[in-house]
Amino acid sequence: MASENDFRALALIVACALFMENLDGSIIVTALPQIAKAFGTSPIDLSVAVSSYLLSVAVFIPASGWIADRFGARTIFLAAIAVFTLASVLCGLSRGLAAFAIVRALQGIGGAMMVPVGRLVLMRNVSKADMVSAMAYLTVPAVLGPVLGPPLGGFIVTYASWRWIFFLNVPIGVIGAFLVLRLVPNHKEDVTPPFDWLGFALSGLALAGLVYSVELASHGGLSPGLLVPFLVGAGALLLYLRHARARENPILDLKLLHIPTFRLSFFAGNLFRISAGAIPFLLPMMLQAGFGLSAFNSGVLTFISAVGSLLMRVLAGYLLKALGFRRALVLNGFLCALLMLAHGFLTPSTPVLLMPALFFAAGFCRGLQYNGIAALNFADVSKVQMSRATSLASTAQQLSQSLGVATGALFLSVTIFGLGQDRLGPDSFAPAFSGIAIIAALSAILFLRLPRSAGSDVSGHGVK
Repeated sequence: MASENDFRALALIVACALFMENLDGSIIVTALPQIAKAFGTSPIDLSVAVSSYLLSVAVFIPASGWIADRFGARTIFLAAIAVFTLASVLCGLSRGLAAFAIVRALQGIGGAMMVPVGRLVLMRNVSKADMVSAMAYLTVPAVLGPVLGPPLGGFIVTYASWRWIFFLNVPIGVIGAFLVLRLVPNHKEDVTPPFDWLGFALSGLALAGLVYSVELASHGGLSPGLLVPFLVGAGALLLYLRHARARENPILDLKLLHIPTFRLSFFAGNLFRISAGAIPFLLPMMLQAGFGLSAFNSGVLTFISAVGSLLMRVLAGYLLKALGFRRALVLNGFLCALLMLAHGFLTPSTPVLLMPALFFAAGFCRGLQYNGIAALNFADVSKVQMSRATSLASTAQQLSQSLGVATGALFLSVTIFGLGQDRLGPDSFAPAFSGIAIIAALSAILFLRLPRSAGSDVSGHGVK
């Protein structure tokens, strides 16, 4: 078990890798028009590059736990950083759409290994008493990446070249690889079960179909075109569930859902991620398309929510120890829902200090909820089960993040159709924020099923 200093060093290494992946996923959206111009194609055609990355991540995440057990967590984490960094360079050097889409898929393979294996490295080397602090490091990149990506991307494409969006990953990757070699232990299992090839194929097909249909929905709302990938994904998912029940060591071990704390954090936690995942999509669009703010001013305002999340990292351990997981996730979950609802009441004439105050409070509360869910996820998972738990949790998180964007887009599409609008206006966003607030409230209600003592050895609540 790592000492306190070692655990913090490991946490920072993993957090930097996660930040690189989260930032890359959001920063590219700003650069799509410039990339399309360089390739002589339409920005709409570049959706294939976004989709190739998402599909690659979805397909390969389930295999990450087995691969780490077989070849060693440090080896795979290092290889993932190297693949992601190399693919970033190739993205920056691309001269056409086909090559760009291919190297984006390669980058997705690196991202699929980097996130869950990085989390596994940390979880295997941290005591339960330090788990809340460790998770605080890992939740910050998830919040900062989507917030910093658009304004940073806008700055780069305005004052430099879109290619530097990808070259930016090189120094982070090189430093990360050096630190991994120096500080990360290379744990691997002495005996690993045979690889579940059929489960890999079915889970990959299921996730690819569902993520792709969600991606289509996020761009164009509900349309006949997304029916085929959705049905293929849903059918493969049903076949996988049947396969997993019959196999002793499936690639995604659903028997982990028999652990009460893991089950609740899995279902209620991912429900919250869907609601919170809509905010990086809805908020900048409301500020720019609805209120007429510039991309820079919008970025400054949304960045305030990241400041709130950073403050949360300092206080999360104290709050969870004082309240316990049940009370914290229920009360804070309802508070998150109320703050999401409040976003819908903002207008262009909202007092200048009220808007950033709301964003700061919302960022703090979302950060606390993310941190509590992540720590509870592994509170009762044994070290032997850790690799399978990280694979299953990471797979569900990838799907819920995609569903968050699609949910926000769907609420907006329904609102525009219902109001008979031909474009977004200041009054287009209240129903969408109300919808995601309801989803967040449902998540908080589910957390009422937690025992009062749930995860007490992790939170320290009631422990003298």
